[in-house]
Amino acid sequence: MKNIYWPLLAVLALVLLSACSVRSDAADLYKQEAPVQIAVDIPKKVAAGETFTIQAELTQNGEPVDEANFVHFEVRKQDGSIPYPMKEAQAAGSGVYEMQVNFRSDGLYFLEVHAGSGDAISNPHYQFIVGELSESELDSLKQGPAPDAGNSGHHH
Repeated sequence: MKNIYWPLLAVLALVLLSACSVRSDAADLYKQEAPVQIAVDIPKKVAAGETFTIQAELTQNGEPVDEANFVHFEVRKQDGSIPYPMKEAQAAGSGVYEMQVNFRSDGLYFLEVHAGSGDAISNPHYQFIVGELSESELDSLKQGPAPDAGNSGHHH
């Protein structure tokens, strides 16, 4: 009797384990969120002391995102100062969000857009120039972007 018990147990285990195979369409069962695409419009020429508008157009699946969960703009200068900490952008319609800005000094600036729609979040960075660049800012441009020093500590 003991000789029959072990082979039957092995066959039963084999049958049970073979039922636990991965489905070929398993990846399709997970929710697939479309990414938020962001196109930013910043004037080519900006002078210090001049008020202008930064605009970001959000699309998802090729459609404008009119009711984003959030859209924030954050602007920092190359020297590390932050003339515009994270601020909520205003909806202008057709998936466009904007903010009026005015920079007191010339220099190299960086815009970070924080945007979310549904479960998708996008966080692109852009650089732009106000007025004339200093020698150190020109050198910074020649060296390329600095490696990311970590996150800003703010999460959505």
